[in-house]
Amino acid sequence: MKNAVGIQAMAMNCALGKDLSTIWKNTVGGHSPGMQKNDRWLPTFTGHAAVDDHDLLSPFNTRINHLLLTTLSQMENQLQTVLSGVDPQRVGIVLGTSTSSVDVFEDALAQRDQLGHWPESYQPHFQRMACVSEFLAQHLTTSGPAISISTACSSSAKAIITAKNWLNMDMCDVVIAGGVDVLCQLTLRGFDALGALSDQPCLPMSQNRAGINIGEGCALFVLTQEMAELNVLGTGTSSDAHHISAPDPSGQGAIKAMTSAIQDAGIEASQMDYVNLHGTGTIQNDAMESKAVNHLFGPQIQCSSSKSLMGHTLGAAGALELGLTALSMSNINNNNSYIPHVYDGFYDQDIMPLNCVPVGNELGKPRFALSNSFAFGGSNAALVLGHRHA
Repeated sequence: MKNAVGIQAMAMNCALGKDLSTIWKNTVGGHSPGMQKNDRWLPTFTGHAAVDDHDLLSPFNTRINHLLLTTLSQMENQLQTVLSGVDPQRVGIVLGTSTSSVDVFEDALAQRDQLGHWPESYQPHFQRMACVSEFLAQHLTTSGPAISISTACSSSAKAIITAKNWLNMDMCDVVIAGGVDVLCQLTLRGFDALGALSDQPCLPMSQNRAGINIGEGCALFVLTQEMAELNVLGTGTSSDAHHISAPDPSGQGAIKAMTSAIQDAGIEASQMDYVNLHGTGTIQNDAMESKAVNHLFGPQIQCSSSKSLMGHTLGAAGALELGLTALSMSNINNNNSYIPHVYDGFYDQDIMPLNCVPVGNELGKPRFALSNSFAFGGSNAALVLGHRHA
């Protein structure tokens, strides 16, 4: 655990709520207040929307930045305490995203097609992936490294990994890391074209699965070299190099990422209490991941997917799901519950068996937990969390 980094503060905003207490309450209750059917993006859209309540001035006045500020405001006091006395050049920012502000481009393009000119408020830099990190750096007046990572559904998990590397290499004293994505036509119509969307709530690991729901949200972590009550102990990555959108069915890439994270954490697979599944609710992912988890941990490891509660938040998924896992290990978990696996209860008998956590469980708090993120192109990432005295 010598390379562990401490989580000094965190904040989340997604379909489950816009503060940590509400998010955890809805998680353990298996309730998603942001679940909606809405034809704004797609006639058959069923997905999970987040809440933003901030406004901005140009040149960063976009919904994704509103979402960032709404989330950041949750931990403003804690963040300022951590940043007190720290050289702004030693503060890094790394965010994962797969959309940035492409929704603004979509609206602007529609106006251009209709009226023959771009809106005066539209600026081409809005859809640059780096825009979200540049905005956050400007808002916080930091001058250390600020980058965005866009590797589809592993983006924000890799942002956490990058933050840990920066701290381990002593490039930074503090790194603000996480992910943010918003609903837009690009991703929704893209997944629809692949035949991957479900018009009903998604059912990870169920024989009745019909595909994924897309969600949106933001999760931010303040990480430092100093250990905290809860820490990122280990990280691992791999690349399948198998297919542009399908995972390697053998699960070897996923196994390698999880194994690397466990080794980096300095623990044994037998010590793991819980696995937060990538769990998209597609047959290819469910079959591959169930095989990989069985290979490393056996069929009795407690596990669950949270995507039926907040949707697949794409570039923000890794950070949001790490955040939920962290909540289950924190003092906010006065229910003494693991994250439940919310689905119809009809487990797919054609895939490897998994011990899916039920709603209303009283399993306690995980001591060591692992969170998976698997992306198009076989981009795999795994993160291990643990307590200071674990």
